[in-house]
Amino acid sequence: MIQFFSGFKSSIISLIAFFVAFMLLSKFQSYWFVKINLIEQVLYGLFAITIMLSSYFNRSRLALAAIIFLVFYLTLSQALPWQTWVFSHGEWLVLTGAGVLSVLSVVKDRGLLSTHGFYRLTLILFVGVASYFWFDIANVLVVKLTRVAQLEPWLKYLSVELPLVFFALLLVWRCLREKSLVTTALLSSYCIWLGQYYQLITLPWSVLLTLMIMHYFFVVVVDSYFLAYRDELTTLPSRRALNQLALSLGRKYTLAMLDIDHFKKFNDTYGHDIGDQVLKLVASKLAQVKGSGKVFRYGGEEFTIVFPGKTTEQALPALEAVRQAVEDYKIVIRQEQRKTKQARSDKKGSQVKTVSVTISIGLAERASKLNFEQTLKLADEALYRAKKSGRNNVSE
Repeated sequence: MIQFFSGFKSSIISLIAFFVAFMLLSKFQSYWFVKINLIEQVLYGLFAITIMLSSYFNRSRLALAAIIFLVFYLTLSQALPWQTWVFSHGEWLVLTGAGVLSVLSVVKDRGLLSTHGFYRLTLILFVGVASYFWFDIANVLVVKLTRVAQLEPWLKYLSVELPLVFFALLLVWRCLREKSLVTTALLSSYCIWLGQYYQLITLPWSVLLTLMIMHYFFVVVVDSYFLAYRDELTTLPSRRALNQLALSLGRKYTLAMLDIDHFKKFNDTYGHDIGDQVLKLVASKLAQVKGSGKVFRYGGEEFTIVFPGKTTEQALPALEAVRQAVEDYKIVIRQEQRKTKQARSDKKGSQVKTVSVTISIGLAERASKLNFEQTLKLADEALYRAKKSGRNNVSE
């Protein structure tokens, strides 16, 4: 259940930050209203930068959302050929915008300038066409359902409000299910989109779009940071982040090098998919280390824990606790059976096996005149001794 709602925390923080910014804009309108003309001009530059950055870092969903809102803003502010038709079909406009945002929360990020980008543009056009014909379908349903007395008071909500509720539930579910700031940005845009339609928000579109596009921009920046400094598989800080931390460490610290015992053999036996699951499980246990330890994935099945300002005696209990936690954790593996005649006659297509893994740990404290790389080498040598002495232990 916790894994299922893995995106809850990051989504809540991002949404709170966005709506705090929105409340500040609403409260201090007198400060920015005198510069509304400048905001309107700067907005085009924000659109261009955000679309280019989103495309470059393969955040095509944000790029597409920004393009859609740019077209909307141009339609709003310029005398475009379709302007009269669009704004005379307000219900279609709100339904299409909401549908596009919810659909973008479901699809995956792919290259914008590719066949995937073409398919997504086609999907957006389909949402617009489907929204247009939905009103005819809704009218037919209203006529048929009028005969049901219990439903009659609710039929007025069938054409617009019912789809909007469905889109909102889809967006909320994706924010909870997917650990991604992109879906959160789409949800915040959805709230602004509906708030304007129901006249709950009175701020001008230029200001609202500036806030939304800046949200997209910061999401791309944060995502690119995590892409550079976070390991994609385990979500732990990467070796590059470790090197950055090394520049800020003081003279007193302790390093621990950790390695999963017999991991290559485990991979060969159960496959790389199971091996990846083991890496993630071990990483989740290491992330719970006490004693102010900072965990990094060093590479492969190796991890590093840094204890700033700690001695080996102070770090040792935390490392022993982590080692024991990994050893005690039971991993359930489902192995597919071969498709023999007996297996085909048996309804059970797989067998369940429970295994456990262990880790070996090497520990080293920075000594006088030693730099970070030299201390790390000492920890690596201690790790080698831990393996030579039987594995599943901590060696100094």
